[in-house]
Amino acid sequence: MTTLTQILQITPKGETRLVAFVAAKRTQFARWRLYRRTLAEISALSNRELADLGLHRSELKRVAWQAALES
Repeated sequence: MTTLTQILQITPKGETRLVAFVAAKRTQFARWRLYRRTLAEISALSNRELADLGLHRSELKRVAWQAALES
């Protein structure tokens, strides 16, 4: 039986890609948290308050994502 052992070396280029990947995931997670927080806050508003803002309940998820993406 043959055993193959491979040693993984992270090259400078690999490190750069890893750092970029981690940074992208952090940004994605921060946006998701902002989305959840925004959605919770605007969901707590009454229908009348939403109407004053020109919003309907069916638009809340879109508005929350838009706010998270624009931050």
